[in-house]
Amino acid sequence: MIKVPFPLGGGNIELSLPDNTDVFGMTAPELLPDSEDAIRSALENPIASPPLGTLAREALSRPKGERPLAVILVSDNTRPVPYSGKEGILLPIVKTLLKEGFAAGDIAVIAANGTHRLMTDAELRAMLDNEIWTLGVRVLNHDCRDVKALRFLGTTSRGSEVYINSLYLDADLKIATGLVESHFMAGFSGGRKSVCPGIIGERSTFVFHGAEIMGHPESRDLRLDGNPCHEEALETARMAGVDFIVNVTLDHSFRISGVFAGDLEEAHRAAAEKVKSYVGIPAKGYYDIVVSHGGFVGVNHYQIAKAAVASLGLLKKDGYLIVAGNNTDAVNRLGSLQYRTCLQLLRQNGPDAFVRLIKSPDWVFLPDQWQVQMWAKLFERIPQDHFYYFSPQLDERHWEELPGVNGGLLLPENKRTQPRLEDVPEFVSLAINAAAASCPEEERASLRIAWLSDGPYGIPYQV
Repeated sequence: MIKVPFPLGGGNIELSLPDNTDVFGMTAPELLPDSEDAIRSALENPIASPPLGTLAREALSRPKGERPLAVILVSDNTRPVPYSGKEGILLPIVKTLLKEGFAAGDIAVIAANGTHRLMTDAELRAMLDNEIWTLGVRVLNHDCRDVKALRFLGTTSRGSEVYINSLYLDADLKIATGLVESHFMAGFSGGRKSVCPGIIGERSTFVFHGAEIMGHPESRDLRLDGNPCHEEALETARMAGVDFIVNVTLDHSFRISGVFAGDLEEAHRAAAEKVKSYVGIPAKGYYDIVVSHGGFVGVNHYQIAKAAVASLGLLKKDGYLIVAGNNTDAVNRLGSLQYRTCLQLLRQNGPDAFVRLIKSPDWVFLPDQWQVQMWAKLFERIPQDHFYYFSPQLDERHWEELPGVNGGLLLPENKRTQPRLEDVPEFVSLAINAAAASCPEEERASLRIAWLSDGPYGIPYQV
């Protein structure tokens, strides 16, 4: 057996995998020698843009009846963006604005939740540097369903009705922050995604995340050019306006490997090129059994779809996928009601019928259907009972709504009622054995097994 670390939970959990397992992981990017200096330098020497300080002075000099307002968009806690500590990117932005003359009360930080649930006060305080509150900067949630807090801007070329957070639109200086990593629909996260879907209205998702765009072959990871999901988000962000972005790239341990500040498009594309250089994982041939994990992003079942789709670069037709996650979202372990409704339709009817249904002219669009459409991609490749999933936070009640095999039921009976993250190694071993036992006896000795060490972040592709 080979030993590999399981990267969730912050402990020293190791998996024991068969000796013939092939391990796939991203190339480790070179870290910045001094991340604090890199952040400062990026703000002062941005890509295709004046420095942030210059933009702040220009915003303050505009004739305006009311006090000037600066808005900074931040990601929610499904992204490991460094917003606090020595590598924190938020405080240097705020201090630059304060230095140029903005009052703390005229700076607003908005959590760009998109269609995700609102963050709790405790979650916001855990994510952001405490000095933000001490200084008196406002911190708010974006709520895509609060129509009174949205403003209609018009319609995109593809027909999206663009509703945007009104406070953001009222800002004299608009700053977007985030993490650039591979994204299974939009090619890469970050950049324009802070605005779309970060601060749009729920109605604005109807085309942007509709069945046609989500089913387009170019709506996929590591692709910007020709990707309609990216293009729609970018068109929306241009309508809303973005004066400056501060995006980072991270290594396997969530340490900063690059800081990219400046122009909405050019700084984001530079970050995307950086990510592309190390997240793509070349592979030769497909595997009978693929083992993966939900990564930092996998706080609920909704987000685990990213690990499922990332596995498709390795997963053989009718093969087996084994995934472990840490669904720590205390409010909703699975996802929204709409997500769970669509998941039930997928579970009961299968992927082909589900996709036909949501493409029907009679179908009424449901927010979060797009993530279930991503699950359909997995179940077009393998049967639902070839997917084994385990998260210690899920119980049999949750599994009444989920496709796949409840990995917790593979554990010994005495561990099923109170499973722990420490049970992941046993689950993985039992799931591999169960998958192998389901194969014809003459094929078991030659089964190809793969371990995706970076879960949803590493993107395998065939060469």
